[in-house]
Order: sequence, then C-alpha cells, then structure tokens
Amino acid sequence: MKYKKIIKEFIPPVLLNLLRKMKIPGIKAIKKEYRCPICDHDLTHFNRLPDYYFEMHDKYGYVHSSFYSETMNLLKYSCPVCGTSDRNRLYALYLKDKFKKDNGRINLYQFLDIAPDISLSVWIKGFPFIQYRSVDLNMEDVDDKADITDLSIYETDRFNIILCSHVLEHIEDDRKAMAEIFRVLKPGGFAIVMVPVLLSLQEDLENPEWTTAADRWKYYGQDDHVRMYSKVGFVRKLEQTGFIVRQLGIDYFGIETYEKHGIHHRSVLYIVEK
Repeated sequence: MKYKKIIKEFIPPVLLNLLRKMKIPGIKAIKKEYRCPICDHDLTHFNRLPDYYFEMHDKYGYVHSSFYSETMNLLKYSCPVCGTSDRNRLYALYLKDKFKKDNGRINLYQFLDIAPDISLSVWIKGFPFIQYRSVDLNMEDVDDKADITDLSIYETDRFNIILCSHVLEHIEDDRKAMAEIFRVLKPGGFAIVMVPVLLSLQEDLENPEWTTAADRWKYYGQDDHVRMYSKVGFVRKLEQTGFIVRQLGIDYFGIETYEKHGIHHRSVLYIVEK
C-alpha cells in the first residue's frame, strides 16, 4: 500500500524500529543482516561514502571511474555506530581469524600501526597478547612521531605485525617507505599494506608536475595524494622491496563474510611477508 512506502521513506530507522517493536500493523520488524566486526553491532545498513568526495570529483573533473576502485564499498562504506570503513573491517576479519588460528602459539605480538584509525586501534589494543605501538609524523595521540621513510627509532626485525593502510599514496618516496617497513618487520611476521588501487590502470599514474589541489583531485582523487596505484605497479614495488606478497580476496574470505560485513566483491587484502 502507498502509506507503507511513505513510512519507509520518511521515518528515521531508529524510530521505525521502535514502532515495529510496538507491533503497529503494517510495520514489520527490522532485519539486521549486517555486522561490524570492530564494534560487534548487528546493523540494518552501512553508510555510503560521504557526498563530499563526489562533489570534489565533480568540481575538479576526476578522470577515473570510482567503480574501478579495488577495495572500496561506495554504498556500504562506514559503520553507522563506530564509523569504521570497509577496509578496516576487512583487516579486523583477517586479524581475528589469524589470532584464532595461532591459538596462543605466540605469547606476544609486537604490533606497529602506522597512521592509525581510532576505532580499529582501540579494537587491536583490546587483545591482551598485543604489544602495540602507533607512529605518525603529524597525527596527535600516537605513541611515536616519525616519518615512515625513516623509522630509525625502531631496531631492525622488531615487529611481528605491521599495519600500513592508505599511507603510501601520500609519500613522495614510497619505495623508501616500503624498505623501512621491510627492515623493521621480523622474519616470519607479516604486514598488511594497503593503498587505493584503480583496476583500470595498467601502470601507476604519477606526475611530479601535478602539485596543485586541482591537479590531484583530478588525477588522484584526493588533494593530498601524490600518485594513483595500479594493481601491477603496487605489487611490483612490494616484490622489488623483497616482500612475498599474498593477495586475499573473496575466494579466501567467502562471499557470505563479504556480504555480512559490507565488503565489496572487488576487495583484496595485501599481506606481505619477509
């Protein structure tokens, strides 16, 4: 009936859920088909990517299609409760499974989080066997202040796990940053290294003359990015650094896991080992 459509379109979800609990005729119970692995809430939906990015892409004539982004769920981007993004939910799924499989064989993980996400970092620090350090050059409330291209504050082979998520696209000398991650990673450990990857590119897109905000919005999708990565180019740089690269996608996690946690089918987790 027409009134049912009006109810769904104009009544806020929280109020609608309350009305359904009151068993008002014509209003069915909300089905919470999604879940956030970080805040552990069952959800009716994830929030889409903020309109700001689409507005800026339109303003500066972004030359690529966002629908070729590898690990980016435009329509189910962030958790409405804790705000964490789809890529961070993917990391949490992997780490939770990894810790479960290890089953206490390692008493303590030395964990380095580069440019940490607040919600994810709180979740990581909740594991009693994690000895956690966060590092960034400009962020407040991190454990250490350092440039990712010079992590000399840490000794070689220190960390069992390193997380470097969407940092390298901001770094002029990304190869030097990768080399530092490789140096401080303990043999037998692993790092999650992620960047925005555009599947329509055959090689990395980078031009030192594109320095204005307009140029970078147009070609890289953000004004603080210095390149757009291709899949081939990103993997090649990691391998040339010395890493063994594993790519874990929907075949590894399973379609039901992706669907339940708002992970796009194009999503791939890059695990690198020394």
